[in-house]
Amino acid sequence: MTSTLAVGVMSGTSLDGVSTALVRLSEQPLDAQLVAFRQDAYSATERAQIIDVIARGGSRDLALLHVALGERFAAAILQLLAEAKVAPRDVAFVGSHGQTIWHEPGRATLQLGDPAVIAERVGVRVVSDFRARDVAAGGQGAPLVPLADVLLFGHRERGRLLLNIGGIANVTWVPRRGETSASLAFDTGPGVAVVDAVTRRIDPAAPYDVGGEHARRGQRSARVLDALLADPFFVARPPKSTGREQFGSEYAERLLASVREAGGSANDAVATAVALTVETIARGIERWTPAPPVDELVVSGGGARNPVLLAQLTARVQPRPVVGFDRLFFDGEAKEALAFAFLGFLTILGKPGNLPTATGARGPRVLGHVTPA
Repeated sequence: MTSTLAVGVMSGTSLDGVSTALVRLSEQPLDAQLVAFRQDAYSATERAQIIDVIARGGSRDLALLHVALGERFAAAILQLLAEAKVAPRDVAFVGSHGQTIWHEPGRATLQLGDPAVIAERVGVRVVSDFRARDVAAGGQGAPLVPLADVLLFGHRERGRLLLNIGGIANVTWVPRRGETSASLAFDTGPGVAVVDAVTRRIDPAAPYDVGGEHARRGQRSARVLDALLADPFFVARPPKSTGREQFGSEYAERLLASVREAGGSANDAVATAVALTVETIARGIERWTPAPPVDELVVSGGGARNPVLLAQLTARVQPRPVVGFDRLFFDGEAKEALAFAFLGFLTILGKPGNLPTATGARGPRVLGHVTPA
């Protein structure tokens, strides 16, 4: 079996920072194994800059952030390789998702993080801009990680649900590993993006609700939660995807204001945001995926580290058991970075990287652009 080393880079809607994964890939059999993983947290200043460009940035702001993120990603890659004692010349390529700045399902999607800068600094070719081809083919451009769920993380003999709770939450139903035609995936709505944004409004120094402490000290506002659950996105039929454009800082500000108008506290607003994430995930699973028995709901992403959110979700989806991705595979925080190394590998091989049942594209498509070393 011939294997290839590659690096996957991910900066998600939660804006926690840059995740890099060194991955060993093989074509026969098609597989991806995590070798090393690193997370570089964004500073409060970096996070604020990205949020500001998303909300108000002009062409100059976008251009400068594109280059700055390319430098940031390249530095993270070089640090990962140094820690793993792997020379850049031994890496076949980098698969870089980039930072999503705008995602309008079915119309346009934009990720920043200049691949030319990465190629120049690291000295390897870069696969990037994965979402655009799917959108051009009539798809949502998201979610894309579900193809990795199907090919790498599905159960070999029975059905499995794989849930990623990042800034946005998405779930993949895999009837059996490798069965692409019968699999289904979609965004359920906010993951931790709204929870984090509300937390930062009341505690600007906090990167997120550490340990779920704000949510633990609060009580959900049933009136506000019911109003939020009336959003048509939650009952829309898949394929569907969303982003910070819909469930971002402005949404969090409205949620916080609504809870306060109802007589609640700031902690109540965080608790309500957590309840919204839990309820929309549970309803999405109930509405669009096969009914139990399903053996497990496998959870990864930043939300899986929030004990309050995870406890509420576990109670809400009973009798389905909830299992941490870490218990079955590897550190769940590395999953998406590994997935984009895997998708980059498919691009290099000339194989499709989208799952049309998840995105709604007219068919399978080879994704991304390749920037030479």
